[in-house]
Amino acid sequence: MATAIRMVTEPGDEVIYYDPPWFFYDILVRGAEAVPVVLPLDAPRFSPDPDQLAAAITPRTRAVLLNTPHNPSGRVLEPAELEAIAEVLRDASARNGRPIYLLSDEAYRLIVMDDRRAASPAEFYDHTLVLYSYGKQLLAPGQRIGYLGISPRIPDRAPLREAATLVRFVNSYGFPNNTLQRALPEISRLCIDMGAIQRRRDRMVAVLEEHGYEPTTPEGTFYIMARSPEPDDEAFVARMAAEDLFILPGTTVMLPGWFRISLTASDAMIEAAAERFAAKRVGN
Repeated sequence: MATAIRMVTEPGDEVIYYDPPWFFYDILVRGAEAVPVVLPLDAPRFSPDPDQLAAAITPRTRAVLLNTPHNPSGRVLEPAELEAIAEVLRDASARNGRPIYLLSDEAYRLIVMDDRRAASPAEFYDHTLVLYSYGKQLLAPGQRIGYLGISPRIPDRAPLREAATLVRFVNSYGFPNNTLQRALPEISRLCIDMGAIQRRRDRMVAVLEEHGYEPTTPEGTFYIMARSPEPDDEAFVARMAAEDLFILPGTTVMLPGWFRISLTASDAMIEAAAERFAAKRVGN
């Protein structure tokens, strides 16, 4: 992500991304001396508005960061939504006289449910850089194993490849060792048990709805977002922590009034969490 942003921006360029975001988008954009421009995804659908995107683009816009499947909401954008975004970017690029790059954060591409397929924005927009992390499919996010892909549809890829080489030496692991190279084909075939993730999602959504909470039903990722029963989501999360139930306050991901549940715990832990949510039934 840091490499991609630095590749395509110069100081003062604008990078658009959507709120709620991954924690570090703002830091990475500002670290490249670019200017973040944040657009809201309105709950509970969390769909990007093409007209709003078009209105936010200026002559200084150089990139749009798009995350699908989306952390934290779990939305998987439909092909029609991706095509609408692509049309906006094509028109704006022509108007600006230079391409606006789409930085496609696809860390959760394989983490989808209900037999969905997560379409890549690269299928719809030529000037796309694909950012992928194996950390989610392996449940090893701290390892930071992934890749940056430059779309073969970009007319002149050579300057981007040169920029990627230079920036990679500074910002990432520039020389993968033999062990990592040999492991890569096997890593690509491994993935967490999505049947278990979907089973836990269905169980937790049912429990939350039964006891008065307002959860989303994620289409991808391994998170559920739900409205906090108290205006202060951080206070609610602290009270649940006192009951040994650990959830993330929505304020952390720029979504106050909500909280996030992780489905990567064991089935036994999910059941224990269900009991605690039931004991804290909304309205009691």
